[in-house]
Amino acid sequence: MSVSGLSYGPLGDHCTHVCVDMQRLFAEPSEWATPWITRVLPRIVSLVERKAEQTIFTRFLPAERPGRGVGTWRRYYERWASMTIENIGPEMIELLPPLSSFCPPARAIDKHVYSPWPEGKLQAMLAARRIDTLVITGGETDVCVLATVLGAIDIGYRVVLVTDALCSSSDATHDALMTVYHQRFAQQVETVEMETVLSAWN
Repeated sequence: MSVSGLSYGPLGDHCTHVCVDMQRLFAEPSEWATPWITRVLPRIVSLVERKAEQTIFTRFLPAERPGRGVGTWRRYYERWASMTIENIGPEMIELLPPLSSFCPPARAIDKHVYSPWPEGKLQAMLAARRIDTLVITGGETDVCVLATVLGAIDIGYRVVLVTDALCSSSDATHDALMTVYHQRFAQQVETVEMETVLSAWN
């Protein structure tokens, strides 16, 4: 039964908000800055205000110093030496201030790759709460959000992607991925705006 744009009904007690990588290193002047992260931030705050206890923030942790990492990640951190913790400072991995104030009751988990799934912490947390539905916001649409969505699909979660609460440093690939989410994954990903989520998750 469709509810206010949600193809598979309202959002119930077994739903969690996963907010992807809304951190200082993507908001402040740097080589990884996402210019319109501040545009989506108020929408994300509006959801966290209502559902702080049902919110999990992921945080992307860069390598400590250039050249660290396994396989191609070593090359990655040679290319992005300016974004290693040694160069940006540990404070830059923190959540954006409007969001950090919600922890606790919201929780944060750290990851060292794009996807939050390989390290197992997120899945363990969700399983303990018997979660079956994920509302996903954050950035970037075409990198860490993509990895989060695809992993959730593989595990079998219902995925609700909040289209006006996502951001990317590339408008072109953001738009392309929104088309992919909507058209290619329509059976497993529901794409809706924040207003729909706020009205459907009581």
